[in-house]
Amino acid sequence: MTFFPNSKTFLSIGNLHIQWYAVLIILGALLAFFLSRRNTRRYKYPDDLIEDFFIDVLWIGIIGARIWYVLFSDIGYYLSNPLKIIAIWEGGLAIHGGVIAGLLYGLYYCKRHGLSFYRLADAVLPNVLLAQAIGRWGNFVNQEAHGPMVDASYYDGILSFLKEGMCINGVYYEPTFFYESVLNIIGFILIAIILRKFQNKRGDLAYAYLMWYGVVRFYIESLRTDALYFGPLKIAQVASVIYLIVGLCGYLGLIDKILHIKKPKPTILFDLDGTLLDTEKGIHESYRYVFEKHGKEFTSDMEVEVLGPSLWQIFGKYFPNENVDDLVKEYREHNKEIFASVNSPMPNAEAILKTLKQEGYHVGVVSTKMHETVLDNLKLYHLDVYVDDIVGKEDVKLDKPNPEGINLILKKNRWYRDELVYVGDSVGDIKAGQNAGAYTVAYYFNPRKKADLDKAKANIYISDLAEILPILDADHHFTYNLK
Repeated sequence: MTFFPNSKTFLSIGNLHIQWYAVLIILGALLAFFLSRRNTRRYKYPDDLIEDFFIDVLWIGIIGARIWYVLFSDIGYYLSNPLKIIAIWEGGLAIHGGVIAGLLYGLYYCKRHGLSFYRLADAVLPNVLLAQAIGRWGNFVNQEAHGPMVDASYYDGILSFLKEGMCINGVYYEPTFFYESVLNIIGFILIAIILRKFQNKRGDLAYAYLMWYGVVRFYIESLRTDALYFGPLKIAQVASVIYLIVGLCGYLGLIDKILHIKKPKPTILFDLDGTLLDTEKGIHESYRYVFEKHGKEFTSDMEVEVLGPSLWQIFGKYFPNENVDDLVKEYREHNKEIFASVNSPMPNAEAILKTLKQEGYHVGVVSTKMHETVLDNLKLYHLDVYVDDIVGKEDVKLDKPNPEGINLILKKNRWYRDELVYVGDSVGDIKAGQNAGAYTVAYYFNPRKKADLDKAKANIYISDLAEILPILDADHHFTYNLK
């Protein structure tokens, strides 16, 4: 089987022929993928999100490009020969259909995975310009997608390196593929490098892509001699005008106003100990019990250190030669005995959780305690009715500050990732939130912890959970970098 049959062969292995056009398209797609993944890593997206999206959108883009070509080349022929519709190895793909199909799939993918469509589009679309710039050189190899005939002298000077390739059957043609390739590279620099530094809102880079490519393709299409038509109009020019209009309206914020698009409510995740529940006294007494039982002193210097890390981390540090699981078991048994008598909900915890529930926020708890223990603790104070889901110690492989627990609860519930608030009382909590890309709220019920929490550089610091509601009214995005 030979894909892109009119293309020159890059490599042949038996009956398999790999064409230059295919190599350039895949090379461009891979470059766009790696650049896009670099962007989504800045957002703290797990790599599997962009990897899965790339694999899906690559095939969906090809299908969309094929459907577009079939619709606007010779629809009557394909209706009469329906099997030819899937014969992409015979050639026939149109980039506008691929982009539109990719955008539609992007909307679905973002809805399914709790992502901001604008944010993902900003991360991906400007890089598509580079993929298109590379792919256009496949037209040069194939000697296609060119402009009108020109005199040989046209290639004297800086275009001389193209002269031989643009001589087709003894006639020279204008290299429109080259114009588009260069203009796409310029567009990438202007949008992905320069405009990104001055971006005002999510979606600006994606809309800038539509405007830039709309103008470029409209101009290039006016020169090309192999256009697809819709009646007397070149369909690529029609699509380019639509791109330009949509891009301009979106950049000016008109689309959001017309469609009444509002920023969604953020997902609110809490730590448990020291955040929703005042368990500090019980934690200290339980640690002191285990330490003294095994012949060590639990000093006042340790009181802040043990608030946040898992039991395994603390006992592993101070009892390297002991069976940590046994120590954890002793701690839990003692903590369970004294829990109700020494602990209580944090001031305003129930009122805040109740209000968040009534106002339609998704609320979860991500803790280093065992899942069942977290649930039992919440039930003890009747807080469980306000919490939608819990992630505990045994639900994840890695403890905070790794964001696995936060990512798990978001993925499981398909909660919104790009408007996310994480509230915690330890450096580990705040770092976990930051590693998940969340807007982090550092809560210090105990003033002694403020100095330690300052090291984490949270987005905001509070000393009363009641301060959370005014924070949610702020006019910005709830991600760590506020964009």
